[in-house]
Amino acid sequence: MTSQPTVRSGDKPRPDDYRRLCLAADIEQYSRFDTPGQRTAQAQLSRVLRAAAERSGLDHGTWSVQPQGDMEFAVLPAGTSEQVVLGKYVTHLAAELGGYNATRRPAGRIRLRLAIDTGVAATAALGFSGPAPIAVARYLDAPEVKRVLAAVTSANLVVVISDRLYQDVVRLRSHGHDPEQYRPIHVEQKGFAGYGWVRLPGVDPRDAGKAWRDKPEGGPRPPARAADVERPSFIQHGVHGTAVQGVIHGSVVHGAVPGEAGR
Repeated sequence: MTSQPTVRSGDKPRPDDYRRLCLAADIEQYSRFDTPGQRTAQAQLSRVLRAAAERSGLDHGTWSVQPQGDMEFAVLPAGTSEQVVLGKYVTHLAAELGGYNATRRPAGRIRLRLAIDTGVAATAALGFSGPAPIAVARYLDAPEVKRVLAAVTSANLVVVISDRLYQDVVRLRSHGHDPEQYRPIHVEQKGFAGYGWVRLPGVDPRDAGKAWRDKPEGGPRPPARAADVERPSFIQHGVHGTAVQGVIHGSVVHGAVPGEAGR
């Protein structure tokens, strides 16, 4: 299913060929829900995304959105802080999910995968184009990310960010970000290759440790973590193609132009 990106207000510009902070979220195992359950899951996905934005000081009403059932694609206004999105927004999203799931039986829980990258993201005829939406979609569907969420059943949210964001924001411990909460992965899918960093917000470290045991061997050597180097290493993403038609089914992509205060 694809649809044109929509803007809620006629006076809000659509994104163009600028660098954007892009997010993608996906409901884990959405197809397990029956029809009423899917309706509930969609409503709760919409609610938690908006509530997390509001609690983080982000105005969701100014976002350009493209809803697609169990997903939402949006582009945030220029100047949105990377630190806020990686920090407060992720923290509040995990809390909103945790609060909802605490009132549900296990079969009714909503668990999300969230991917974040920054790069060019522009409107196109059937959705959005550019390397950032593609990278976010590939991170979101990475088997490594799915394995982490499956391994830690207490987790409501798994987050994967690009190496670029890790090096620019997290590794430098900007605004209290803790690089020790992240673990590296390497993603190769559909012509894309890049490193990512995975985190389980709100999860007891002892439970989070389960996700890193028995990891499959092989693959490129991961980029250095904060404790291993004195300066950033930069990874070039290999992305082939520039268009994403309506994003990927079951995902949420949000974008923002990083402001000077947000880096």
